Amino acid sequence: MTMAGAVVLLAGAGPAALEGQQWTWPERAENLTELPADFPPERLSAVMRGFTSALGVRCSHCHVGEEGQPLSTFDFVSDANPNKDRARAMYRMLGLVNDQLDEIEPSGAERVNMWCHTCHNGKPRPQTLAEAVDERYRSEGGEAAWARFVELRDRYFGAAAYDFTAGSVDALGSAFLAQDDTATAHRFLEDNVARWPEHWQAQESAAGVWLARGDTARAVQHLERSLELLPSNPRARATLERLRGG
Repeated sequence: MTMAGAVVLLAGAGPAALEGQQWTWPERAENLTELPADFPPERLSAVMRGFTSALGVRCSHCHVGEEGQPLSTFDFVSDANPNKDRARAMYRMLGLVNDQLDEIEPSGAERVNMWCHTCHNGKPRPQTLAEAVDERYRSEGGEAAWARFVELRDRYFGAAAYDFTAGSVDALGSAFLAQDDTATAHRFLEDNVARWPEHWQAQESAAGVWLARGDTARAVQHLERSLELLPSNPRARATLERLRGG
């Protein structure tokens, strides 16, 4: 169930449900294409709430309506919002994936099953941190990539949506350094070592970006700290000896 869009899918409330300001789940929903036509309202409610929770979205993500307005003003029958068809396609794909899983010998006592949250983890687009940041980098550059990273961290840190651990951010910053974008790499790697000062790899990578910027003294400081944390690191030791002329 790799979902590349949204999954608050399928539901349509009949006209009677849209009258007035008080909205209730319809006894018989309209325009259901992936769920049974007679799907009961209590089950429809549970399914829709599950989708919104898995993606961290509201009804307006897939249905026609304005966020913050009463649900009685929404047109749940309409297919005008393209996310609705994306959701339907993802729902069908989810079924195909789980059918395939049934044919695989399980690795444990219980079979695994795919759900919306398996890939989405509370975000509308199931991207990794690197994918989300790189997407912004390719379209708008380093400053925007850093801003996107901070935005995501402020919103999702501590949740399952993105991996903000030292190793993950180190790989992200090191990728920018490999592209010779030392300014962007410096933002990520120095921030990473400040947040995770006891992480040997963060220290070593910070040394690398300082070397790229021509500051040998700062690079030596980070290499020394990296070796304190992991004395058996031959790469850091060899680099340090070379910088010291040993």
